[in-house]
Amino acid sequence: MIFEIIKTIILGVIEGITEWLPISSTGHLILAQEFISLNVTDEFYELFDVVIQLGAILAVVAVFFRKLNPFSPKKRPSEKKSVYILWLKIILACIPAGVAGILFDDILDKYLFNPIVVALMLIIYGFIFIIVENSNKNKSPRYRSLENLPFVTAFEIGLFQVLALIPGTSRSGATIIGGLLIGCSRYVAAEFTFFLAVPVMLGASLLKLIKFGFDFTGSEAAILITGMVSSFIVSILAIKFLMDYVKRNDFKPFGIYRIILGAVVLIYFMFF
Repeated sequence: MIFEIIKTIILGVIEGITEWLPISSTGHLILAQEFISLNVTDEFYELFDVVIQLGAILAVVAVFFRKLNPFSPKKRPSEKKSVYILWLKIILACIPAGVAGILFDDILDKYLFNPIVVALMLIIYGFIFIIVENSNKNKSPRYRSLENLPFVTAFEIGLFQVLALIPGTSRSGATIIGGLLIGCSRYVAAEFTFFLAVPVMLGASLLKLIKFGFDFTGSEAAILITGMVSSFIVSILAIKFLMDYVKRNDFKPFGIYRIILGAVVLIYFMFF
């Protein structure tokens, strides 16, 4: 059992880092599973995958709790109003991915969830990051805070989130690219990306938990809790790192990393 817990912690750490950095958690977990395989059923592993995502989502809530909480007695009425408006923008931006996910998620997973597609998406979006950053090099962003982000722009960023239904794209990667193309600063694009994940991934996680049920063995419960906690802790560190990083740096290093990882995944699954 101790080895299963160690593997669980490693997978939770991978999820916590890669869910928030625009480098595709799917690509990393596919590669990791070749070397770190939990001794569980496929059905339970699918649940485990969702639960470690839940840990990552709770990290967003923890890091940005004050900004996302409209009920704080310490906030003035105008501040509470700003938070309600922010939530309206988040909900509006989540509609496209929510609808597309209901209609096409199972189909896309069935036909596109394979290492080759994941590798290609890693590489393609890696180049897109580099191209977008180069084209924005001498441009000033139009939107430097979420307060001046129009509703229509929030919805447009939400449209980019639909692209993340293709495995290997990276949800954060797709929405950050969308934000940059539309004219957001890197900080705003990253921050809004984190916020968009809360209703989308929280809803998906809870539905999966309800579908699976809560009849776990002791060892299964230990695996789920360990994975969620490790993902939660590492996610907090990853979120804080990225929000600090984008204040002074661009996303090109992530693009280069994606290209290298995509090439590694492609070579591995084609020749080994």
